[in-house]
Amino acid sequence: MTMTTPATINRKELFLCACRGEITPRLPVWMMRQAGRYLPEYRAIRANHAFLEVCKSPDLAVEVSMQPFRLLNVDAIIVFSDILIPAEAMGLKLELTDAGPNLPDPVRDKRDVQKLRLFDPEIETAFLPEAIRRITREAGPTVPVLGFAAAPWTLACYMVEGRTKEGFAAVKNFLLSDPKTFRELLNRIAQATIPYLKAQIAAGAAAVQLFDTWCGELSLQDYENFALPAVQEIISALSGSSTPVIYYTKASHHLMPAVARSGANVLSVDWRVDLPALRKVLGPTIALQGNVDPAVLFSPQEQIRRITQETAASLNGTGHILNLGHGILQHTPVENAKLFIETGQQSRLQEAKPAGRTA
Repeated sequence: MTMTTPATINRKELFLCACRGEITPRLPVWMMRQAGRYLPEYRAIRANHAFLEVCKSPDLAVEVSMQPFRLLNVDAIIVFSDILIPAEAMGLKLELTDAGPNLPDPVRDKRDVQKLRLFDPEIETAFLPEAIRRITREAGPTVPVLGFAAAPWTLACYMVEGRTKEGFAAVKNFLLSDPKTFRELLNRIAQATIPYLKAQIAAGAAAVQLFDTWCGELSLQDYENFALPAVQEIISALSGSSTPVIYYTKASHHLMPAVARSGANVLSVDWRVDLPALRKVLGPTIALQGNVDPAVLFSPQEQIRRITQETAASLNGTGHILNLGHGILQHTPVENAKLFIETGQQSRLQEAKPAGRTA
């Protein structure tokens, strides 16, 4: 395996090389939730516009998506949106505020599931692919633009609970008491998500990410029986495209052998996971993304620099996208976020060798 030299690679090529598990001259770096409340420029826009308004206005969505690129020099631009947009397009009332999401008419039984509809993403959610098209034009062909969606289990958690709740009692009760109907719910979400992501890819997304933030709430058995097949269904449907799929899971160390069977090109993991140990288990065929604890960005700068450098060096520049282990926290100092990006981009990697080989 050869390493592409810095003089011959742009940000998009760098990102895609990492997604393919290749050796890169430096790590591509971005942050989940990088367009958000820690940025004064974002807060200035939100002072005059509601969250959903920003999501649904391509002009506003493009502006806030571009802010981290202009201000922090991140290596990838993720379109500004929300994982609950498809829930609304499927027929549920959606409220999004700074206090969190709310679905006031949750899905609780078979009749509710059967009311959910598939939708045309270029009609009901036309604002999202349009925002991606505009971002790709503004950023140019050398910068990767990322699309995303919720994984079916995580979206189902919101659709059944109505909001995030400790323990997820309602959704787990649904799963256990009526598994057939719950699988139908997951299948409907998957079938709606496939064209939703395909529309983002057609609009110019260089990669797409599935967020399974709440999969760690499941046992391995329930994950394998319910959540994983729905994820595999989506990723399989996207496999005809050359566009990489990144699969983010949180608090999922106990699920990793199953998560690795998702079919994703890249597994994005939180700070609880040891990257070299995971690489040793998975082998070289699946790239990894992560995984600095977002709370580290509140530390003294020398600590941020040290932890970032250690994380950057942990996989020797092979199939690794540097990121946080979850979304950047609201009150993170902007200068610390910038330091994380700069440190990752400037980290000197060891002489990299393909994973699984020895000197």
